[in-house]
Amino acid sequence: MLFNSIQFAVFLPLVFLLYWFVFDRFISRSKSQLRWQNAFIVVASYVFYGWWDWRFLVLIAITSFCSWGSGLLIGKAESKKKAKAWMWANIVLNLGILAVFKYYDFFVTEFAQLFHISTEGLLLKVILPVGISFYTFQALSYSVDIYRGKIEPTKDVIAFFAFISFFPQLVAGPIERATNLLPQFLKRREFDYNTAVDGMRQILWGLFKKIAVADNCAKGVSAVFFWSSRVEMPGSELLLAAVLFSFQIYADFSGYSDMAVGTAKLFGIRLTRNFNNPYFSRNIAEFWQRWHISLMSWFRDYVYIPLGGDRQGKARHFGNILIVFLLSGLWHGANWTFLAWGMYHALLFLPGICLGSRRRNAGPVQMLVTYGLVLFGWIIFRSDSLGDCVRYLSGMCQWGTLRASYRFFVQSDIWPKTVFIMIMMVVEWLQRGKAHGLEISNMRLFERKWVRWMLYLSILLCCITISSSVKCFDFIYFQF
Repeated sequence: MLFNSIQFAVFLPLVFLLYWFVFDRFISRSKSQLRWQNAFIVVASYVFYGWWDWRFLVLIAITSFCSWGSGLLIGKAESKKKAKAWMWANIVLNLGILAVFKYYDFFVTEFAQLFHISTEGLLLKVILPVGISFYTFQALSYSVDIYRGKIEPTKDVIAFFAFISFFPQLVAGPIERATNLLPQFLKRREFDYNTAVDGMRQILWGLFKKIAVADNCAKGVSAVFFWSSRVEMPGSELLLAAVLFSFQIYADFSGYSDMAVGTAKLFGIRLTRNFNNPYFSRNIAEFWQRWHISLMSWFRDYVYIPLGGDRQGKARHFGNILIVFLLSGLWHGANWTFLAWGMYHALLFLPGICLGSRRRNAGPVQMLVTYGLVLFGWIIFRSDSLGDCVRYLSGMCQWGTLRASYRFFVQSDIWPKTVFIMIMMVVEWLQRGKAHGLEISNMRLFERKWVRWMLYLSILLCCITISSSVKCFDFIYFQF
């Protein structure tokens, strides 16, 4: 069920009304009311997740139950050694499920090609469950945090199932920690009008980014990347497609995060921020503090710091960063391009490690250089294979004629895309440092309520108009 689909447009209001007004009016305001409220969240989340394929529900139920049980066993363990054993048992189980569904066929195929072995009868050919990497990492952090003493294990199985399966962030994050999200399911939520309105604004902004920017760019980007490995294309077209993809993936993923955070607010739940204007970063380290924050902070806390971080010399420091980014690439999918993308970003940290950190001004030159480095990485990320990536990059060196570039600009309707991208980036710049992307009531132009409502209606009509003429694409990070 997509956030920008008719099904979700029916699902969300129905769940919202049942959640607040049925349970508040017909169920007593007692301790059991909270359990019914959480149970309804679990049912709604399982309906939402099962909409793609009901068989996926078995996996998420296994992950939830085993992680909940391991938390209790870790908390009751008589010694640190036993607690560690239960923690690792849950880690191995969940990573094993992830490995089978996401990586088994890839590594078997690569091994068979290396040694010229037939893969007949060896491949599982299973469908990758939507969002499995997201909820698996969420479950893993729960066990580790209990072992580290950061959180007490919960006996409330319904609240824990709600924590793992909460539908707004279930399939594409943010990856939540039990220290933030689980306590919110252990206390009663009260409806707050201002929070709900704030959530609706954030959902609207996320829809604009997804429909007006991401989906608008997707068709042209897909066509260029497809044909770049089959026919010779002007380098100007390839460069422009890469630029459009950089905004497509940002608008697509951050748009989903905005809608997830906004939807959660409708139910009285606060999710962590996942993006913070990453394309305005001054260097690559700052970019990764602003892009997919929940994933990179997860790797920082559970991989980078336990490995020693930057405390054991420059060589070890770079080695730890390399491990983190190779794992990050592997997390994104079973393809050599993702591993190459991870290694590329790790190498970008090398000058800073060798030369030490230096104070830099937040000037446009630094931001432009950082964006250029990230753009090069997106070409690796988007390519279907390393061979396609090499052909794409070599094709960019053959710049082509101005006439060919002009033809591409005109035929691909680049100007509407450019306008929408500029609107998105201007609003993001004006709203930097704030928790969401459409907080405009404090601007002089939008102090009047009717002016703000005209803006909201204009954005909504824009999304409806574009969606009627532009194909609706799945969110990019659903595949991870």
